Amino acid sequence: MNKNRFLPLIALLSAFPPLSTDMYLPAIPLLQKIWQQPLSIINLTLVGFFISYCICLLFYGPLSDRFGRRRPLLIGIGIYIVASFLCAVSNNAAALIIFRVLQAAGGASSSVLALAITKDVYEEHERGKIFAYIGVIMALAPMLSPILGGWIMTWFSWRFIFVILGVIGMIAWIGVFKMPETLKIISNTNVLQTAGIYIQLLKNRRYIGIALLMSMAVLPHFAFIGGSADIYITRFGLSEKAFGYFFAANAAAIMFGSFACSRLLYIIESRHILTLSFAGILIGGIGMIIHWTSGPWSLGLPMAIASFSFGLSRPPSNNLILEQVDQHAGAASSLLIFFYFMVGAFSMWLISLDWTDKIQIIGLLGALSGGLVLGIWIFISKSIAVKQI
Repeated sequence: MNKNRFLPLIALLSAFPPLSTDMYLPAIPLLQKIWQQPLSIINLTLVGFFISYCICLLFYGPLSDRFGRRRPLLIGIGIYIVASFLCAVSNNAAALIIFRVLQAAGGASSSVLALAITKDVYEEHERGKIFAYIGVIMALAPMLSPILGGWIMTWFSWRFIFVILGVIGMIAWIGVFKMPETLKIISNTNVLQTAGIYIQLLKNRRYIGIALLMSMAVLPHFAFIGGSADIYITRFGLSEKAFGYFFAANAAAIMFGSFACSRLLYIIESRHILTLSFAGILIGGIGMIIHWTSGPWSLGLPMAIASFSFGLSRPPSNNLILEQVDQHAGAASSLLIFFYFMVGAFSMWLISLDWTDKIQIIGLLGALSGGLVLGIWIFISKSIAVKQI
């Protein structure tokens, strides 16, 4: 089996969450004006998306262990395609929120099963580097999608953003349809047994502890996603296109972090890379709190440091977490992403509140999460068998 042919499809499936959120971000301030709604309401199109995403992905993992990876993916992506076109014809905030929830219910199949397919296809010693390469590839999605979204709003309207997302979904659906089934041993678990799998995972204290710890590092990242359009466009008066460039620079920092990880893994132990990454998130958060610079760069520069560090941490942390389980990779991947995005949904809700200085709030989240995770990691890392990946 030619393993390389899976990489583009895995990268596309992994990129569904940033594609579904970041391309749409430049439209948020405009929708506030058109529908006369505060940011806390319009941001429910983001928060609702991630909550629905988190709940539904818990089902896709076990279903894929029971029925294989292809069938749940084909159904999920099909729902995503329909919902994307429904989002494009929404006429009020309530309708868009509902269709975004439906869009997430379908899109949840993508990234979690991309992780499961990675474990199906690649050996243990290959996965860490595959995670790093995928991190570089999928970082192009949040780097390019807000720029594309800004240009679409300039030439057409915000509705065409969701039309394009529907077309991307169709491309992914065709790729999955042509993909051979990767799961070799089908599970025969029923619904009650599926619930038992999650209970079993929740009893795995090492898996749960490390997953929850690593999830804390996403707080400033998702706060930036939820608040950056309001900060750059409403507070600093940038255009949608200019916002796209600033957001793209932040996404590029994540990509370079993942790329640096793929290089550093050859010369530095994984646990030391994680230590560096958590320290970087802490430093970036402090930079936002004390306002190193002024204007848009007061968010852009320190957030770039935190984002680079976030990208640096993802490959070794994902690999470390999945190494704590010996079976039910689909369910373990689902629960892991559930933790990430539930923390992220909370962070996006928090930043949408009427804060006086949202840059300092993002910085506070970065400093607190980075400092807390760094302190705990330094304390426990020596007692955890972190394999070089």
